Amino acid sequence: MHVVLTREPGGTVRVHDDPPRAVPAADLPAVVAQGEAAARDDAPPRWTWDDTNRWYPGLLRAGVRVERSHDLRLVHRILRHSEPAAGAALATAPPGPWDTMAPTPAGRVPASGARRPPQGDALFDLAAPTPAAPAVEAAGRLDPVSELTRQDEAVRGSATPGRLRLLAAGESAGALVAAEMHHAGLPWRGDVHDAILTEALGPRPPEGQRPARLEALVRQIRAALDAPPSLNPDSHPDLLKAMQYAGVGARSLRKWELEKLDHPVVAPLLEYKNLYRLLTANGWHWLDEWVTDGRFRTEYVVGGVVTGRWASTGGGALQLPKGVRRAVVADPGWCLVVADVAQLEPRVLAGMAGDESMARAGRAGDLYAGIVASGAVPTRELAKVGMLGAMYGGTTGASAQVLPRLGREYPRAIALVEEAARTGERGGVVTTWLGRSSPAPGSAWDEAQAGAFADDAGADAAARARSVTRSWGRFTRNFVVQGTAAEWALCWMASIRRRLWALGKTSGAPGLAPAPFADRPHLAFFLHDEVVVHAPRELADVVAAEVRAAAEEAGQLLFGGFPVDFPLTVAAVDSYADAK
Repeated sequence: MHVVLTREPGGTVRVHDDPPRAVPAADLPAVVAQGEAAARDDAPPRWTWDDTNRWYPGLLRAGVRVERSHDLRLVHRILRHSEPAAGAALATAPPGPWDTMAPTPAGRVPASGARRPPQGDALFDLAAPTPAAPAVEAAGRLDPVSELTRQDEAVRGSATPGRLRLLAAGESAGALVAAEMHHAGLPWRGDVHDAILTEALGPRPPEGQRPARLEALVRQIRAALDAPPSLNPDSHPDLLKAMQYAGVGARSLRKWELEKLDHPVVAPLLEYKNLYRLLTANGWHWLDEWVTDGRFRTEYVVGGVVTGRWASTGGGALQLPKGVRRAVVADPGWCLVVADVAQLEPRVLAGMAGDESMARAGRAGDLYAGIVASGAVPTRELAKVGMLGAMYGGTTGASAQVLPRLGREYPRAIALVEEAARTGERGGVVTTWLGRSSPAPGSAWDEAQAGAFADDAGADAAARARSVTRSWGRFTRNFVVQGTAAEWALCWMASIRRRLWALGKTSGAPGLAPAPFADRPHLAFFLHDEVVVHAPRELADVVAAEVRAAAEEAGQLLFGGFPVDFPLTVAAVDSYADAK
C-alpha cells in the first residue's frame, strides 16, 4: 500500500492514508514508526515521496527506519525515457516540474563550501545532466498524488510491467540504502589515516608548504633536469619544457610514456606524481573535510550515471585508493564483512542473452577459466580481453582476434551486444533488462551524419561520421550490460538491507554508528560490485551467508530460473585493507 507524504504550509505534513490526515512535521517520525510497527504481520506501507533525501534523513536522525518506499523523482526519470513505456501519458507530456527537479543533497556541504560535481566512472563518463531547478523551488508546483497515478498507469500500460515495477522498487530501495549509508557512515580511524600520510609524505606541513618527502623529490627532479629552483613540477607546461631542454624526450607526463624513458628524472618524477595524487585526493585536507566522529560520510547519487550506476558528490567514495583503506577499521567488537561479485557484467550478459553455454562457463567460479575450459580460447588472459572487448567494443589487437571465437562458442551473448552496437550506430535507443533506456545520440551525432551526406562533403566528413557512429555504438553496446549490472546490484543491496534488519539487534557491545544502526549489522559502503557490511563480530558468518543468499536472490529476481550464478568473494576483517 502506498502512503504518500506531502508538505503543506504552516509546517504540517499530509499523510495520504486511509483516511488522509494532516500532522505536525515534528510528529512525522512517530507517525511513520507507528505505521511500520502496525504492519509487522502484513506488507509494510510503501512510503511515497517526491525525493527520498527530502524526507528520509530526518526520519533516520529520529531513529526511524522504513522498510519500503517509492521515490517519485527517481522513478519519473526512468519512466520518462523508458522505451517499454514510451506511449504513456507520462512519457509524451511536455516538460514539467518533475523533469526539472534536482536531487536533494543528503548531507552537509564540504568545509570548502563548494559542492562537488558527481564523480562517476562509467566507460564514457556520461554523468546524468544536472537538472535546471533545485528541488525546493520545484516543490510548490509538484503534485505527488497525481504523479503516482501517472507512474502507475505508465507501468501497467507498458510492454514490460513486471520488469519496470521491479526497477522502480529497486531504484527506490537504492535511495533508502544510500541515505542509510550516509547516516551510518563508514568507520574511519583518523589517527591511522594520519599515520599513513606521515609514513608516505612526512609530518603534516604548515599550510601552503609541501610535505618533506615531496620537497625532497622536487629537489631531485630539479637536479636531474639541471633546472633552476623556480621550476614547479606541479606546472605541467613548465615541467615538460624543462624536460625538453634536458633532452628527456617526453611528449607527455603520462605514466606509461615516462616508464619507457631512460633518464635520471623518471624515478623521482613517477614517485612525486604518485605521492602528490595521495596528498591531493586523500590527504590531510580530505581528512579534515570528510571524516567526522570516526565516520566517513559520502553523498551517493543514485542513478547518477546515465547507465543507472551510482555516482558520488563528496570525498571520492567511488575511488578510494588501496593505500588509505587501512584507515577503514571496524568498531571494537565489530568487523567488516566485505563481499564482491566475480565478473558481474559477463554473467549479467549471459543471463540477458539466455546463453546457457556462457552461464555454464561461470559455474565453477571463474568465468574466464571456464571459457578456457570450453576450448574457445587457449588462455585466461585472452578470455578476459575478448569478453571485455565484446562488452566495451574492442575492435583491434587481441580482442578483435578472439571475438570471432567467442561468437562461435557463445552466439547468443555476443549477438546481443553486437545488436546493441548496431542499434546505436543507427541512432537508435537501447534498453536494459528491467527497462532503463539510453539517451538519443544528440546533436553531435546528427551533425556528423548530416555532414557526411552534404553535397560538398569530403573524405574528412565521412571519416568523422564513421567515427561518431562507431563511438555511439560502443556506448550502446556497453549500456545494456553495465545498466543491467547496476540493476542486479540494486536488487542485491535491497535484499541485503532487508536480511540484515531481520537479523535483529546484537547481544554484544553496540557499535559507534548512530541509531537505528548502533546495535544492528548494516550496509556501510558500496562500489558497483562490492559491498561492505559493518557487523558485530559474532554475526560475521551469519552476515556472510545472508550476503551470499542476497546475490542468489538478485539473480532470480532478474533472470528467474535461468541457471546463471553470481559467486561472491566474502571476507570478515577488522580493516578494509585486509579484505583482498
